[in-house]
Amino acid sequence: MNFLRGVMGGQSTGPQHTEAETIQKLCDRVASSTLLDDRRNAVRALKSLSKKYRLEVGIQAMEHLIHVLQTDRSDSEIIGYALDTLYNIISNDEEEEVEENSARQSEDLGSQFTEIFIKQQENVTLLLSLLEEFDFHVRWPGVKLLTSLLKQLGPQVQQIILVSPMGVSRLMDLLADSREVIRNDGVLLLQALTRSNGAIQKIVAFENAFERLLDIITEEGNSDGGIVVEDCLILLQNLLKNNNSNQNFFKEGSYIQSMKPWFEVGDENSGWSAQKVTNLHLMLQLIRVLVSPTNPPGATSSCQKAMFQCGLLQQLCTILMATGVPADILTETINTVSEVIRGYQVNQDYFASVNAPSNPPRPAIVVLLMSMVNERQPFVLRCAVLYCFQCFLYKNQKGQGEIVSTLLPSTIDATGNSVSAGQLLCGGLFSTDSLSNWCAAVALAHALQENATQKEQLLRVQLATSIGNPPVSLLQQCTNILSQGDKIDRRGSKIQTRVGLLMLLCTWLSNCPIAVTHFLHNSANVPFLTGQIAENLGEEEQLVQGLCALLLGITIYFNDNSLESYMKEKLKQLIEKRIGKENFIEKLGFISKHELYSRASQKPQPNFPSPEYMIFDHEFTKLVKELEGVITKAIYKSSEEDKKEEEVKKTLEQHDSIVTHYKNMIREQDLQLEELKQQISTLKCQNEQLQTAVTQQASQIQQHKDQYNLLKVQLGKDNPHQGSYNDGAQMNGIQPEEIGRLQEEIEELKSNQELLQSQLAEKDSLIENLRSTQTSPGTNEQSSVTASARDSEQIAELKQELVTLKSQLNSQSLEITKLQTEKQELLQKTEAFVKSVPVPGESEAGMATETTDVEGRLSALLQETKELKNEIKALSEERTAIKEQLNSSNSTIAILQNERNKLQVDITDSKKEQDDLLVLLADQDQKILALTNKLKELGHPVEEEDELESGDQDDEDEENEDDGKDQDDI
Repeated sequence: MNFLRGVMGGQSTGPQHTEAETIQKLCDRVASSTLLDDRRNAVRALKSLSKKYRLEVGIQAMEHLIHVLQTDRSDSEIIGYALDTLYNIISNDEEEEVEENSARQSEDLGSQFTEIFIKQQENVTLLLSLLEEFDFHVRWPGVKLLTSLLKQLGPQVQQIILVSPMGVSRLMDLLADSREVIRNDGVLLLQALTRSNGAIQKIVAFENAFERLLDIITEEGNSDGGIVVEDCLILLQNLLKNNNSNQNFFKEGSYIQSMKPWFEVGDENSGWSAQKVTNLHLMLQLIRVLVSPTNPPGATSSCQKAMFQCGLLQQLCTILMATGVPADILTETINTVSEVIRGYQVNQDYFASVNAPSNPPRPAIVVLLMSMVNERQPFVLRCAVLYCFQCFLYKNQKGQGEIVSTLLPSTIDATGNSVSAGQLLCGGLFSTDSLSNWCAAVALAHALQENATQKEQLLRVQLATSIGNPPVSLLQQCTNILSQGDKIDRRGSKIQTRVGLLMLLCTWLSNCPIAVTHFLHNSANVPFLTGQIAENLGEEEQLVQGLCALLLGITIYFNDNSLESYMKEKLKQLIEKRIGKENFIEKLGFISKHELYSRASQKPQPNFPSPEYMIFDHEFTKLVKELEGVITKAIYKSSEEDKKEEEVKKTLEQHDSIVTHYKNMIREQDLQLEELKQQISTLKCQNEQLQTAVTQQASQIQQHKDQYNLLKVQLGKDNPHQGSYNDGAQMNGIQPEEIGRLQEEIEELKSNQELLQSQLAEKDSLIENLRSTQTSPGTNEQSSVTASARDSEQIAELKQELVTLKSQLNSQSLEITKLQTEKQELLQKTEAFVKSVPVPGESEAGMATETTDVEGRLSALLQETKELKNEIKALSEERTAIKEQLNSSNSTIAILQNERNKLQVDITDSKKEQDDLLVLLADQDQKILALTNKLKELGHPVEEEDELESGDQDDEDEENEDDGKDQDDI
């Protein structure tokens, strides 16, 4: 320390020389000192000098500082000083305001020192390993130093970190640090690391960066948070912008749903701080990154779908219609909603249903269009509304039809209570503000984009220009305004209105021959266009001439030759005479050569620095690119080539019609073929079913034949003298077939009888089992009455035992009460003895005698009390045992009663089933007897076995009846 004081004290004599010597001495101490304290003090001194004498410290000390980082890792303090010193050398952060030249020198100095540091890649790897240290004095300066390196030479440092093992993963751990300052600086470090490097962006994203950043934003209060939220949002933009892989990962990870709480700002009129406005602006930009028109269409549509399903689009529309929202947030919200709905039908339909909170409610589209045609609104807001309207109509034929329908006579509100979108567009189209003219014309052109039906529908629109004059069509009114040119005094650009109207007319007439015919019906239109193209006007008017040439070329290319005076050939001759083909093509080329044309063709959003630059529409530039070449070819074609082309077209049309005819025939034949195939499959199924049925019937017939032959043989054996049976003759009016049927019935009844007898035997065995289980093992022959009597006796005995136990319990309770009373008396006596202690003045001998007597009596009483307690305890235990015995007896009685009830129910059921079986057997016997008698009457011999069986059955029935009576008696 004395050395430092001497060094600092000698600065006044020779600053440069003295400081250089001081830095050199300090470097020598860092390099040569064996004691850690000396090296630490020297590095701390270098740190204090590094800001003011950045160049000298950097040149002389950098190598020594890097050596300290390598060798003294065990001491966090010296490592922290070394990192801070390197940061001061490399960083360009200046606290004081400096001149431009010195600032440049500072930046160059930082880049040079950074280049020296990273020349050895091991230095960056060493720095990454130091970031694993949890010590604040090491980790924080390490984060700042690495951030500074990335700011100076980002791509080189990014490459070193990318090839370093686990380099990015180590840096991701900074987001999980509990110390906010390190976590926040870690976010800044990752911002610099992920800038313009897709590979690192993917690694960071797959290291769970999205979830961590969204958690930090939520912890900090979403849009109400501070600058930390802003830094996290910038990092999220770095990870997602122009990175399709990360965008897909973000969408599939359901992180879009986490963005909804960001926009729950309510309808508040205050509380919009500058930081909140910045945060919301970045949040809206982040949504636009996910649904940008430059993204792959599939990725954009999936994000749009997710935003609708989670309610994010609804939340944005709420902000759109809220009051008190700052103008720049409102503008960015409109742009964001535009891209969320662009080209996605579900979102477009939802947006069409949104109403503004007014009285009466108005559609959001109408409210936005009112802002677009209002010249007092900010320019950027009007551009945003136009973009929103364009996105609403993009690939949305349903929406286009709804907008055009508001202009048609049948749908216009005659009462005038509400303003429609069509009325607002017409009002803007014919106002005296050139910007409103341009916006309305472009908006109307988007309602016709690639929609031939709406182009034809718009031809029906009639406008009332003034009282007493007949109405004119919208097409005619557009051409009238166009022809007036600069005669009407308008606010804004001179050519903006005409350019807008020409873009509308070109869009309207392209691919619509009917609209071309309507346009050519007005005899003034073609002379006006040729006159505009033929004039030699200034550079500003050349764009209008090019658009007029494009419109005239469209009338030629899409002309169906329905008007004799304006056929294709006549129009081309007119161009050749009045303008010249080369001149016409040159004027047509002015459009694509205009500097604003290339700017508009880059992005769909109308983003212009000022109204003067608002000339071209993005979709119109596509139309120009598509038509410029074909119009040029059409102009140079001769009449013979046109005829040949017409013939070729007709031939192609005929060919197409033939092809279409055959396609329809093939389609019909395919349908018929499918129907026939279905019919064949149905018939196959039916055939299989019928074959199965036939097989079954054949087998049944065979069985009947076998049975018939068997009966025939039996009849032949039994009645050899009665040949009339074999001959099929009648016997007593009965056919042999009927006899066979009766015999079959007899066989069936016999089998049923056997089955019933087997069931009866099973039931008898079941009854016997139940009887045996009900009776005890030693008395199997006793009846159920005896078992029930025994159960009753057992229950009576248990009840008697229960009464006895209760009486014992009561007597013991009385005895316990008596003992407790005696205990109380003894305690009272003890207290009396204690109180009878002798008073002062009595003799000491008497006191001693009485004391001895009291002590003896007390000990005897205590002994007696102890015995009583033991006796009470024994009685209590005995009482508890008696209670347990009583409870077990009660449960045993309940179980026995339940078993008895079950046995009685089973016996009753068995008796019922047995009676039913007996009834069935009796019925069977009656039927058999009746059939036997009938056979006898018919003269058919009955075997004696059948009669015996029937007799046996009668005997069995009698026995069963006797058993049943015995059981009833029991």
